[in-house]
This record gives sequence, structure tokens and C-alpha cells, in this order.
Amino acid sequence: MESGPAIFAGMVFSLFGGGLLVWTATCARHRRPVAHGVSPVASVVVAGLAAVLALGLGAWCLARL
Repeated sequence: MESGPAIFAGMVFSLFGGGLLVWTATCARHRRPVAHGVSPVASVVVAGLAAVLALGLGAWCLARL
């Protein structure tokens, strides 16, 4: 029974991280702001780190099966 929540959490983290990474890369490529009122470089870096962290957490959850 413990594998069900781990699969769900791993998939949620992976989908969120992947979506955030794609969205951040698309905004940066089209020179659109990632976050309004924040330095463009800082917002890309913070959003990219959050995306990589979420992807890593998702991979960790799925590897624990």
C-alpha cells in the first residue's frame, strides 16, 4: 500500500517540475518576464532552481519504490 502514495507524489512533483521548466524556458526564450516586478535574471534562476528541485524530488519519490 505504500507504493500508491509514492507514485502519486512522484508524478505530481515530476509534472510540476517539468511544466515549470518548460514554461520558464519558453518565457526566457521569447524575452517575456517570468515574474512581474522582479529582475529577469533572478526570476529565471529562481524558477529554474525550483523546477530542478521539483524534478529531483519527483525522481527521488519514484526511486524509493
